[in-house]
Amino acid sequence: MTLVILGCALPQYNVWWPLFVVLFYILSPLPTLVARRYVENTGSSSACLEFAIFITMGFVVSAFALPIILARAPSGDPVIQWGACYLTLAGNVVVYITLLGFFMAFDGDDVDYSMW
Repeated sequence: MTLVILGCALPQYNVWWPLFVVLFYILSPLPTLVARRYVENTGSSSACLEFAIFITMGFVVSAFALPIILARAPSGDPVIQWGACYLTLAGNVVVYITLLGFFMAFDGDDVDYSMW
């Protein structure tokens, strides 16, 4: 989050449009969490889980695409500068690696939570 805020708040950038990727940070794990809960309770096929992962990947790709689009459009005077775009993309990488680590650490059913 620090990198995203730096991409918005540094004096040479001073635009807050890149902060909209936080919406993608919030929305991206929700379909997978809901689908895992649904599959556990009903015992249905994994088609629901696969569709949720597809939706999640759409959110992830959108989080990476938004700063690039803001830095390129309009071509004469872009909405954000490329430096802000790079800082936002670096923040995206950190946030999504953290989310991936969280899901990998707490995915197993046989995890003994008392060891934490």
